[in-house]
Amino acid sequence: MKKILIVEDQDEIRELIRVTLEFESYEIHEAGDGDTGLALAQKLKPDLVLLDVMMPGGLDGLKVCQRIKSDAALKRTKVVMLSAKGTAADRQAGSQAGADQYLIKPFSPLELISVINKVIR
Repeated sequence: MKKILIVEDQDEIRELIRVTLEFESYEIHEAGDGDTGLALAQKLKPDLVLLDVMMPGGLDGLKVCQRIKSDAALKRTKVVMLSAKGTAADRQAGSQAGADQYLIKPFSPLELISVINKVIR
């Protein structure tokens, strides 16, 4: 079973993503900030991290993505950035951080499943 880590500071969005993924056969884990998300990623070694860009605290999504992608133990982990910021510069920043995909909020459950399938299947 594939492991997915959702790192999102907004409870409602995290819940929406979890409920969407519960229809698929994934082992789902959650974190509400970048620091906790990075620690969980290092511990769980998930197949995929769904990562919000803008989060409070020490680590935003771009920094978490960079750390995941530079960690040899997490080299197989894919990262999909989730953001309300969708300009070309925002997408470029996600790409430079190492994101495998960049999904702009709001997104539909079908869009989310489609992107996940493309990235980890």
